[in-house]
Amino acid sequence: MDNGLNLIIHEDHSDPVVYVDVTYHVGSSREQQGRSGFAHFFEHMMFQGSKNVGDDQHFKIVSEAGGNMNGTTNTDRTNYFQVVPSNYLETMLWLESDRMGFLLDSVTQKKFEIQRATVKNERGQRYDNAPYGLEREKIGEALYPQGHPYSWLTIGYIDDLNRVDVNDLKRFYMRWYGPNNAALTISGDVNTDEVLLLVQKYFGSIERGPAVSPMKVAPVKLTANRFISYEDNIKFPMVTLVFPTVKDGEKDDVALSILGDILSGHESSPLRKAFINSKKASAAYAFQMSRELAGQFQISVRANPGTSLSATYAEIKTALDTWEKSGISDEDLLKFKAQYKSHLYDRLQTVQGKGATLASNFVLMGDANDIKKQIKLFETVTKEDIKRVYNTYIKNKACVISSFVPKGQSNLKAGPDNWKMYERKIEAESAEYKNLSYQAPVEDFDRSKKPTAGPAHHARIPSFYTATLVNNIPLIGVVENEIPKIDIVVSFKAGHDYESLDKAGIAGLTAAMLMKSTLKTSVSDFEDKLDLLGANVHIHAGAEEFQMSITSPKENISAVIKLAEEALLQPKFDPSEFELVKKQLLDRISQSKSNASQIANLALDELLYGKTNRKGLPANGTTETVQSITIDDIKNYYNQLNASMLSVAVSGDITKEEAIKNLEFIKKVKTGNPIVLSPQNVPAIEKTKIYFIEKKNAPQSEIRMAYVALPYDCCGEYFKANVMNFSFSGAFNSRVNYLLREIKGWTYGTRGAFHGGRTDGNYVISGGFKGNATDSTLIELFREIKNYADNGITESELEFTRHAIAQSDALRYESSLQKLYFVKRIMDYGLSADYVKDQVKVLDALTVNDVNQIAKKYLPYNNMIVLVVGDKTQNLEKIKQLGYEVIEIQNESKKD
Repeated sequence: MDNGLNLIIHEDHSDPVVYVDVTYHVGSSREQQGRSGFAHFFEHMMFQGSKNVGDDQHFKIVSEAGGNMNGTTNTDRTNYFQVVPSNYLETMLWLESDRMGFLLDSVTQKKFEIQRATVKNERGQRYDNAPYGLEREKIGEALYPQGHPYSWLTIGYIDDLNRVDVNDLKRFYMRWYGPNNAALTISGDVNTDEVLLLVQKYFGSIERGPAVSPMKVAPVKLTANRFISYEDNIKFPMVTLVFPTVKDGEKDDVALSILGDILSGHESSPLRKAFINSKKASAAYAFQMSRELAGQFQISVRANPGTSLSATYAEIKTALDTWEKSGISDEDLLKFKAQYKSHLYDRLQTVQGKGATLASNFVLMGDANDIKKQIKLFETVTKEDIKRVYNTYIKNKACVISSFVPKGQSNLKAGPDNWKMYERKIEAESAEYKNLSYQAPVEDFDRSKKPTAGPAHHARIPSFYTATLVNNIPLIGVVENEIPKIDIVVSFKAGHDYESLDKAGIAGLTAAMLMKSTLKTSVSDFEDKLDLLGANVHIHAGAEEFQMSITSPKENISAVIKLAEEALLQPKFDPSEFELVKKQLLDRISQSKSNASQIANLALDELLYGKTNRKGLPANGTTETVQSITIDDIKNYYNQLNASMLSVAVSGDITKEEAIKNLEFIKKVKTGNPIVLSPQNVPAIEKTKIYFIEKKNAPQSEIRMAYVALPYDCCGEYFKANVMNFSFSGAFNSRVNYLLREIKGWTYGTRGAFHGGRTDGNYVISGGFKGNATDSTLIELFREIKNYADNGITESELEFTRHAIAQSDALRYESSLQKLYFVKRIMDYGLSADYVKDQVKVLDALTVNDVNQIAKKYLPYNNMIVLVVGDKTQNLEKIKQLGYEVIEIQNESKKD
């Protein structure tokens, strides 16, 4: 366009959905030393309203349209996007153009302070309060020279966030957020000519910003190994080797990506064999991470507790030497290329996937259709290319060696630290931020009036077929031929809820064993065959089901089904493989005890259901129950699975007749009786109590409010309860999240919802909150839930809820997997083909009084469990002053 805005349009009329994306070519790489986090901070500010859009209206308008939205920032770009029913296209263009041209009218000091607090909470939740959360920051500092734009995280440093003021941020906006530094991408059910007119109307008057030149930095070079270490609240020491490589889009980048897959992506990979199969570590992986200005190749091994990382480091080098001598096979390349094609199909199933790909390629690579070049690069990589990049960037090359060790165990690090973090510079604001001024665009229409949405497009609810396979096994399916792929889910009514208390975790262990060797094929050969077919077979156990998921290109479905049959019906149950999967599960259980969110979730289940109810035990089991499981237990559990528990759902480029033919192997599943799901006692909650678990020095507190609630139903009490909750804690702009995030700035986000299964469910409000505001957060949560239960919803909130829920249907049936799980729900719960229409009728009939009665019944604020995981010294005494009984319970991690 005349003002420099680049417009990309992709028409896709397969669903009544549109994706609107504005990507700005600005990320943390445009920041200065001592002024980090600006780009990410401004991502938050862009949702705080603009001249013609109220403070909380952007979220509300998109939600009420039945859409979803977000923004993301990385080192090189920031994007803002909405996915909505296509009749809301004009409204989305109005929203995006208003914040591009009219944002500074609404940026206030108060909003600035709230979002600064929100960003700090995000940093605490994702980095400071997460195991290994600071690894990327520490590596970036050591790998890149001081002042390099990748030497700090996108989220920035707390000191820099404290230092910045609102005027700094405004100048950052004026410098980088002009139309000439942006791409507007519109993908979906649109007409190009109409789009051109609308974009000209809403964006045409916005003047271009200062010129933006491509960034240039010298390639990163290390002359010697740099050893760094950090003591963290973890159980498993981890060593990471990071080598400087090449930027995104180069041929060597593609070869390095394949190298990472060869080294760690398969059962037969050298790092997997050296560390996982040998039981020396809980995780081992290698990958290439490329960005616009530079790249890095990373090898990480998370070793067993107490392991010296110097030995692990030496074993990594030995594994690489051994692999180098064995060489690269033709099969290694073919496997990667087949899987690359499969993942590409997946990415392009939705208008969001297509639009996001076009936008990113245009902004970062200079060509929206760069995917053609990418495909060609992947197709033409040779074994010689991979060997060359290994020799050029990895073999005997200097790197950063990072050791993350448990607190008090610095003796485990890979080597003495020989690099020290420099004193960070605080640069004066660059001259490019001087003499910037803001002037609102002049337009020939009344922008203050929100556009009216066009006629609603009814969601294209998938049509489906049903059939009965041999032994009365039900089949349901959808024919979806947009891409040549097929998804199948074979489900047994089994899983964690059907386990015995003393063998909790056995369903997951059995599923893991079915992913190992069969009577005919070793686990590595089995995986290799699937990779060459561009397919995936995955077996896992949930609460109510034991599932095998199959994904395959249409052309290979017969071969993939044969492998799936082999996995399901001919397991080897090898004792050595059993010991390996058992160790891996025990490692995961141990690791979960270091994560505040997981500590809270696991403790909450036990508090809700008790120790004598299977739902009160972790789905993975406990250390004690898993240790007690033998391979004979696994075989006995497997032998209980039979055709009486079985159902099958299919979606993709396959007809009903083809599906039935390909699923003939199901007849080989033995017959038998279903596992009986015995009734389980649920402890009554006599009164609301607060339970406290200590996580020493935690900068945030994890809070849960919950009780055992309703089983799933499509149109009854469960459905109505979620309608009631939507405005209270279900939507982004619900009362709870808006208050605690947007007004108080105490959290990165909090949500509440009813979760229902076949037999029961629960209601949970959860979130991570600023540590020193824990008691204040509880006060506000108690006040809000009591007010909503006692006084109810407003007419405007109910109207908002009706629109949001009803119109969101347009987004629910776009991909093959969305269609599959839609029809699977119909089969699982015996729903009518028109149940979605029935839900709309129920929704339309609900009155304010109806919703208020539901709130009184299903928000029992006097009979709930409240759980806090946080720093005891800072919080416990203050929580005791709130007037509730407070019970301190032990952190499970202290038992290890």
